[in-house]
Amino acid sequence: MTAHNMTQPTASPALPDGATSAAAPARRKSSCGDRVQRLLPKLVLGPTMVTTLLFIYGYVIWTGVLSLTKSSFLPNYTFVGFLQYEKLFDNDRWDVASLNILIFGGLFILICLAIGVLMAILLDQKIRSEGAIRTIFLYPMALSFIVTGTAWKWILNPGLGLEKLMHDWGFESFTFDWLVDPDMAIYTLVIAAVWQSSGFVMALFLAGLRGVDNSIVKAAQLDGASMPTIYRRIILPHLRPVFFSAFIILSHIAIKSFDLVMALTGGGPGYSTDLPATFMYTTAFSRGQLALGSASAMLMLGVVLAILIPYLYSELRGKNHG
Repeated sequence: MTAHNMTQPTASPALPDGATSAAAPARRKSSCGDRVQRLLPKLVLGPTMVTTLLFIYGYVIWTGVLSLTKSSFLPNYTFVGFLQYEKLFDNDRWDVASLNILIFGGLFILICLAIGVLMAILLDQKIRSEGAIRTIFLYPMALSFIVTGTAWKWILNPGLGLEKLMHDWGFESFTFDWLVDPDMAIYTLVIAAVWQSSGFVMALFLAGLRGVDNSIVKAAQLDGASMPTIYRRIILPHLRPVFFSAFIILSHIAIKSFDLVMALTGGGPGYSTDLPATFMYTTAFSRGQLALGSASAMLMLGVVLAILIPYLYSELRGKNHG
């Protein structure tokens, strides 16, 4: 055999006509399956995305449009500019609601953070019955604000709650009538909200404390630092992201505390415990001032965005630098 013959490529055997015709449908079937696999997530998520865009963002836009009109009981699309916002800032009831959200929100956030941090530090000491104590403090978070408000309405009612109990025990001079006192009723909302949410804050900080490297604590102890100093100077500064997250969550709870107010005080006595959420509801649906209620809703949305945007910016910035 010559070298020329050895270098010639061998011809591949021809496929039978039946094999070629059978491979074509198989390829088409595989291509169709791949197309279905690519489209399946879009088909599954499509209805949810459309519903979200329509019933959340669509109605947010619609509320913003209504706030610029002269709508009353029914939508009226006569454009009046920022007239409703001017009326809102001249409304005494809105002024009370704005002051109340500052009092309620500020005290609620500060007290929840203080109790949550202290309880988390206590449980971080590996005390006995930690699971039972953690469950007791977390249990109120499983209740709705309607249940919480109703329960505390009974407890704080002067005729059948804490004050009556103390009188039955012989403390006739004891008084606790905050629920019916216009100057003190807003603080009953703080009591009920703190009771429900402080356990959740405790759980957040406990998770953060359990994530701190023990070698840092041991090194500080070797240097002679006491445990209070270690927590104050080393551990708690490491938990700044937890503080920020807890602040965001508590702020959101405070702003949307409609059900707690309606169950506990109903906005009274008078409108002394009105919050922006209850003002918006009663104005838009009970008093037939749809445009004014929409304006208050848009201001509430602005406050929420003012809180959320810095948080999201810090999170994205941290991920990019990380």
